[in-house]
Amino acid sequence: MSKEKTKEMNKRGARIGHGPAGPMGRGFDKPKNFRGTFIKLLNYLKPYYLQLALVIILAIGSTIFVIIGPRILGKATTGIFEGLVEKVSGVPGGGIDFSYIGNIILILIVIYLLSTLFSLIQGFVIAGVAQKISYNLRREISLKINRLPLKYFDTVSHGDVLSRVTNDVDTISQSLSQSTSQIITSLTTFIGVLIMMFSISWQMTIAALLILPISMILVMSVVKRSQVYFVAHQKSLGDVNGHIEEVYGGHNIMKAFNAEDAVIKEFTKINNELYDSAWKSQFLSGMMMPIMVFIGNLGYVAVSILGGWLAVRKVIEVGDILAFIQYIRSFTQPVTQVAQISNILQSTIAAAERVFEFLDEKEEIEDTSSPVKLNNIQGRVTFENVRFGYKEDNIIIKNFSADIKPGQKVAIVGPTGAGKTTIVKLLMRFYDLNGGRILVDSHDVVDFTRKDLRDMFGMVLQDTWLFSGSIMENIRYGRPDATDEEVIEAAKAAHAHWFISTLPDGYNFIINEEASNISQGQKQLITIARAILSNPKILILDEATSSVDTRTEILIKKAMDNLMRGKTAFIIAYRLSTIKDADLILVMKDGDIVESGKHKELLDKGGFYASMYYSQFTRTAAS
Repeated sequence: MSKEKTKEMNKRGARIGHGPAGPMGRGFDKPKNFRGTFIKLLNYLKPYYLQLALVIILAIGSTIFVIIGPRILGKATTGIFEGLVEKVSGVPGGGIDFSYIGNIILILIVIYLLSTLFSLIQGFVIAGVAQKISYNLRREISLKINRLPLKYFDTVSHGDVLSRVTNDVDTISQSLSQSTSQIITSLTTFIGVLIMMFSISWQMTIAALLILPISMILVMSVVKRSQVYFVAHQKSLGDVNGHIEEVYGGHNIMKAFNAEDAVIKEFTKINNELYDSAWKSQFLSGMMMPIMVFIGNLGYVAVSILGGWLAVRKVIEVGDILAFIQYIRSFTQPVTQVAQISNILQSTIAAAERVFEFLDEKEEIEDTSSPVKLNNIQGRVTFENVRFGYKEDNIIIKNFSADIKPGQKVAIVGPTGAGKTTIVKLLMRFYDLNGGRILVDSHDVVDFTRKDLRDMFGMVLQDTWLFSGSIMENIRYGRPDATDEEVIEAAKAAHAHWFISTLPDGYNFIINEEASNISQGQKQLITIARAILSNPKILILDEATSSVDTRTEILIKKAMDNLMRGKTAFIIAYRLSTIKDADLILVMKDGDIVESGKHKELLDKGGFYASMYYSQFTRTAAS
């Protein structure tokens, strides 16, 4: 397995692997600039400050109601205990005061109902805020994608951009909807419970607090030991995933070379490593809860004994012991939650940082404020001393000049890396020039808006692009207002009508997400029909017959002839035998035009084109 693939699998494992105590040990990317991104996120939340203030008030109110509940319940316990003691002791008129107990129960019901109501309203408000922010971030990213220059996507993978739209925005949304209220609740609970514990007995509070460092020391010791095995587990998990993906992705090749034994041996080795690290990490992390429960029980014993002694001395009431034990349970929860939230907050800021980095990327140069509008496009294209490089220090198109007359069929040929596709990208202004000019009907392309410029062009590429939907919708993509009859006429001109008619549902046949339920040749015919329907004045054609059978190749050529009739056409040619009838052939080498002319003229010259043509002819004959 390649190192790159293993590394990527390990990253995936680190992201999805569980660390000690769940979220406490999970892997996440740390932000580069925590403070700066946090301030930027706060600024982004400004329109929702009122809603967030309401969430804070409701969270505090809900928590306070929960906190005072055990103290009031303790009063009921004390009332029952004292009433029973009086009854047993024979005190005249003694016994349980049920009206007093009933009033306390009613008060508790009202308090807990209010707490629940506050929590529901708080959850409703924060969920709305989180989803609005997710909606706005995704909308801004979507708009940003359309404003970014193509050179950005030359350096950043599509998967990375997709991750920012989905995973990173989801992380921010979930953290806002869950962690915001959790942080407020945890802090309020921690402070409130501590106050209530001290109000009952400072001695019992000190005893309870002494237990806390002991449990934390033991837990951190386990975390430190288990983390080593979790890292090994994540690495082994990545290795297993990578091995499986690599082997079973090329299962036929593995079978053909009788490599089953070697593959099984390698898998067994990795699987044993995964087993060893997995059970150790899970066992050690599983020890934390029993340790905390054991230490907690020791704390309850100490508090109960001390509480009983204080109750005997009439320092506290019996019900206070019950309330205090409940407060101890509530006290340890926010401590654990704060540790978890710190990791979640780091992950959230890292996700926000990636989103903001994307939104801050340098955009395309804005369109001109006074664009040229052409009512009657002729289709003349002129290149004047064009210079271009994807990087400024590496110019690949050095001095390209050509004058293409309206209606000419121009073939651009040359070896790989000569700059053929780059010329087309410059023509549609996917990139801006380093020098020179490109003119359409004597107007510089920078004097048009990008939309108007690209409306002049139609493209049929070797790599077909169809979306999930009906064939009718895919053809109409070139002109959304076209009628069904116009779509069918375009399909007939593209020689696609015959095969569409044989499909179930015909033009309403649904192309699946991968467009795998139609052949490569059929895809090409549909894209040609799309271009015919849009009726552009200038065409860009990438040779589209290299991966189809002979019969389909003939159909595609006929369809392309129909498409090019009366239009200026640029054909990127790989097989030189297909462009013999071109009006002009531009031969490129190392970013410059080294020859130009018609097919026969170039062969008679016996230059670079002739050597390319005869070498292809020789290879074809030999095969």
